Amino acid sequence: MTITAAVSGASGYAGGEVLRLLANHPDIEIGAITAHSSAGRRLGELQPHLLTLADRTVTETTAENLAGHDVVFLALPHGASAAVAAQLPDDTLVIDAGADHRLEDPEAWFRFYRSEHAGTWPYGLPELPLGGGQRQREKLRGARRIAVPGCYPTSALLALVPGFAAGLLEPNDVVIVSASGTSGAGKSVKPHLLGSEVMGSMSPYGVGGGHRHTPEIEQGLSNAAGEAVTVSFTPTLAPMSRGILTTATARVRAEAVKGTDAGSTYEALRAAWTDAYRDEAFIHVLPEGQWPATQMVLGSNNAAIQLAFDEHAGRVIVSSVIDNLTKGTAGGAVQSMNIALGLPEGAGLAQLGVAP
Repeated sequence: MTITAAVSGASGYAGGEVLRLLANHPDIEIGAITAHSSAGRRLGELQPHLLTLADRTVTETTAENLAGHDVVFLALPHGASAAVAAQLPDDTLVIDAGADHRLEDPEAWFRFYRSEHAGTWPYGLPELPLGGGQRQREKLRGARRIAVPGCYPTSALLALVPGFAAGLLEPNDVVIVSASGTSGAGKSVKPHLLGSEVMGSMSPYGVGGGHRHTPEIEQGLSNAAGEAVTVSFTPTLAPMSRGILTTATARVRAEAVKGTDAGSTYEALRAAWTDAYRDEAFIHVLPEGQWPATQMVLGSNNAAIQLAFDEHAGRVIVSSVIDNLTKGTAGGAVQSMNIALGLPEGAGLAQLGVAP
């Protein structure tokens, strides 16, 4: 049976990436392709790499144009998805790649987004460990509303959740620094994203706990830990088009680790991470001594992870890399769709990256 899918926000990076993946999906027929200011234009003008869809005409993003499909992807700015989703039938699988339905705490939403909370949908990061040996994917089976995580939270949660789920890490003094390619800021023209500003330079932003992904990261880590986790998160802009490198550190609970020497602690930590991701097709804990680089995962739905134990500071150091547009957005959306519809989880998703 062919499944029809509509994609909103098709002129942007996230919408374009969703279309790229769906175009190679064996079970999906792409229906309406919509945007706002680009409505009426040929898709090939906006996304020239999507050659098989180049002659399709972009229509206006309205509930009427999106209705009638089995699946609707909303790749819209924060605050724009909820109103559209509310007008779509309950039996339509709606996958929100924006922020509107990720947070569980209405106060946290208002504090960071300054608008009314639209509600919480099942969180589209299937690999997250839950209590009792379950995974987040169990909450996605049969779902008809799914909130795709932010790209930074995807990389940060995959980096640290195994340690918190295993009770090995302290819930305070968690520090996360992430470097992202410029596509994470969207396709709008912004002076600080010009090539002449970005090339050969890195810069921080959202410093001091102000980035909107902070409460989402704390939410995911707290759910894994079973207690409140406090995070200091600093994003940085890197001179590359796509990819995220996250370096996350947390204090190790000495009482939770068998043995007192550094080697025993490291082995306990590594065992927690390898056990957590042993059966996950898209999450790879690298062999000892090999550290992740964004090039490893470019264009794929993979995450690559490595960890070390800093004996002097008593901290675990975890580095993770993802492609922010694939695993960090569109890949996570398609993977979640597959689970919700009972399709093979990896359908339409690449496990091989692109190099150089």
